[in-house]
Amino acid sequence: MMEYLIYLAPISGLISLLFAALLAKKVLAEDKGSKEMQEISAAIQEGAMAYLNRQYKTIAVVAVILTILIAVFLWPHGGLKIAIGFVFGALSSAAAGYIGMNVSVRANVRTASAARDSLEHALNVAFRGGAVTGLSVVGLSILGVSLFYIIYGDVNLVVGFGFGASLISLFARVGGGIYTKAADVGADIVGKVEAGIPEDDPRNPAVIADNVGDNVGDCAGMGADLFETYAVTLLAAMLLGSLVLTSIPNAILYPLILGAVAILVSIVSVFFVRLGKSKNIMNALYKGVAAATVISAVLFFIVTYYLMADYRFYLAALVGMAITVLMVVFTEYYTSTKYRPVKDIAKASQTGAGTNVISGLSFGFESTALPVIAIIAGILISYFIVGGAADSTVGLYGIAIAAVSMLSTTGMIVALDCYGPITDNAGGISEMSGQPESVREITDALDAVGNTTKAVTKGYAIGSAALGALALFADFKLKSGLTSGDLAIDNPLVLVGLLIGALLPFVFAAVTMRAVGTAAMGVVEEVRRQFREIPGIMEGTAKPEYGKCVDIVTTAALRQMVIPGALAIIVPFVVGYVFGSAALAGLLIGIIVVGLMLAMTLNNGGGAWDNAKKLIESGLYGGKGSDAHKAAVVGDTVGDPCKDTSGPGLNALIKVVNMIAILFASLFIGGGLLGGLF
Repeated sequence: MMEYLIYLAPISGLISLLFAALLAKKVLAEDKGSKEMQEISAAIQEGAMAYLNRQYKTIAVVAVILTILIAVFLWPHGGLKIAIGFVFGALSSAAAGYIGMNVSVRANVRTASAARDSLEHALNVAFRGGAVTGLSVVGLSILGVSLFYIIYGDVNLVVGFGFGASLISLFARVGGGIYTKAADVGADIVGKVEAGIPEDDPRNPAVIADNVGDNVGDCAGMGADLFETYAVTLLAAMLLGSLVLTSIPNAILYPLILGAVAILVSIVSVFFVRLGKSKNIMNALYKGVAAATVISAVLFFIVTYYLMADYRFYLAALVGMAITVLMVVFTEYYTSTKYRPVKDIAKASQTGAGTNVISGLSFGFESTALPVIAIIAGILISYFIVGGAADSTVGLYGIAIAAVSMLSTTGMIVALDCYGPITDNAGGISEMSGQPESVREITDALDAVGNTTKAVTKGYAIGSAALGALALFADFKLKSGLTSGDLAIDNPLVLVGLLIGALLPFVFAAVTMRAVGTAAMGVVEEVRRQFREIPGIMEGTAKPEYGKCVDIVTTAALRQMVIPGALAIIVPFVVGYVFGSAALAGLLIGIIVVGLMLAMTLNNGGGAWDNAKKLIESGLYGGKGSDAHKAAVVGDTVGDPCKDTSGPGLNALIKVVNMIAILFASLFIGGGLLGGLF
C-alpha cells in the first residue's frame, strides 16, 4: 500500500488542473459587459498576450543554450535526464503563467460588468479568476516534480526541473516587473502629476500599457515566481530527505504527500471565500486562507501519523504554518491603510515629496525586523524540535518540512495575488468606458484591497524563499562535501564569496530599477508628444495612440531583462569555477541574508507608499489633486519598481543562484582555478 501512496501527488496535481479548468469555464461564462467595455478589455488582452509570446521566445533562446550546456557538462552525472527535466520545468512554469494570465485578462471585464450588479458578484468573479492561476500553479508544480521523481527514481535527477522553473521565474518576474512599472510610472508622471487627470483616464496614451502591465507583472510574473518556489522547496526537502532515508524511511515521500493534501485543501478552501453581512472584502478573502491553514493542519497530523510515526515532524510543519500567518500579519501591518506606517507616510505627504520618501524609506527598513525575528524563531524551533542537536542533517530536514508547510496555502495565496490585477483592470475598464460612479466605487473598493493582497503575497513569497533557500544551501553543502571548518570566516575564499553574494542583490536591484526608469522615460516622452501633437486628446474628441506606449514598454522590458538574468546565471558559475566550492558556499550565504533583507525593504516600503497615496485619494489631507496627493504620487512612483520589480525579483535571484550551485556542484568541488594560491 505504501508504495502506491506516491501516486497521490500527481493525481492531486491533475485534480487541481481539472478544477482550475472548471473555474475558468464558470468565470468566462459571466457577462462581458457593454461594447465599450469589451473593446477596452480586448486591447488589454492583445497587449498582454503579445508581450508574453515575445517574452517566451526570448527566454527560449537562453533555455536552449542552457539545455545543451547541462546535457554536455553533466553527462557523466545523468546530464541528459537533468536536461529533459530542465526543459519540462521551464515549459510548466511558462504554462502556469500563460494559463493564469489568459483567464485574468478576460476576468477583468467580467468583474467590471459584475460590479454593475453588486459588490459580492464582482468579488466572486475576481477571486475565482485569480484562483484559476493559483490552482494551475500548484497543480503543474507538484505534477512535474512527482512524475519526474517516479520516472527517474532519483531525486538528484529532478533538480533540472527545479532549475527550469527558476529560470522562467527570474525572467518572467524581471521582464514583467519592468513592463508594468515602466508603464505605471510613465502614466502617473504625465497623467496624474503633469496633466492632472485621474488614474485610468482614457485620455492618457499610457493607460492600456499600464493595464497590460498589471497582468504580465502580477499574474504571469507572480505565477511563475510561486510555481518555482513551490517546486524548488519540494525538491530541497526531498533532497535532504534522501540523505536521512536510513533513519527516516519515508523522508522523500513525506513532503510530496503534504503538498498533495494541501492542494486538495486549497480546492475546498475556494468555497470559503464569502463576503458576509459585514461587507468586509479583506475578511472574505482571508476566510479562504484561514480555511486552507486550519484544514491542512488537521490533515497534516493524519499524514504524519501514517507516514512518519513521529510527531516532531508535525510540529515542524505547524511552525511553517505559524510563520506564514506571521508574515501575512506583519506585511499587512506595514502596507495596509488601516495601520500606523501607511497613515504616517500619508501624513508626511503634507509637507512635500521629500518627507514622503523619507518616511517610506524608514518604514521599509523597519519592516524587516519582525519578519526576520519570526523566521529566526521558525528556523531554530523546527531545527531543534526534530533533533538537530543530535543530527544536524535531520534538523535541516525539519527546516525543509517547515518550508514545505509554508507552501500549503500557495494555491490560495496566488489566487489573492491575481485577484489584485483583475480588480485593478476592472476599475480601469469602468473608468474608460464611462460607467456610473456607483460601479467605480465598487471596483475601487475591490482594488484597494487588491493592493494589500499583492503586498501580502510578496511577503509570503519572501518568507518561504528564506526557508527554502536555507534548505537548498544545506543540499549544496552536503553535495559538495564541505564541512563547517571549510566555511570559516577567516578563509579568504569564503570571505570573497560572501562579499560577492552580499553585493549581487544590490547590483541586481540597481540594474532592474534603472531599467524601469529608462523605459518610463520613453513612455513619458511619448505621452507628452501625443498630448502636444494630437489635438483634441484632452477634450476627449481625439483618441490617443495607445499602441505606441505598449510597443515602447514591450521592447524595453525584453531588452532590459537580459542583464539581470545573465547576472544570476553567470556570477555563481564563475565564482564556483574560479574560487571553488567554499567560495560558492560563501556566495550563497551572502545572497540569502542580504537578498532577504533587501527584498523585504523594497516590497514593504513600496507597498506602503502605494497605499499612502490611496489613503489620500480617499479624501484625507485634501484628497485627489491636493499638494499632499501630488507628493504621495511621487512616493508611489519611487515605490513602484521597489515593490513590483526589484523586490520580488530578488526571490527568484536567490533561488536561481542556489539551483545553479546544486546543479553544477560536481564541477566546483575543490579550490577552483585559484584555490592553490590559498
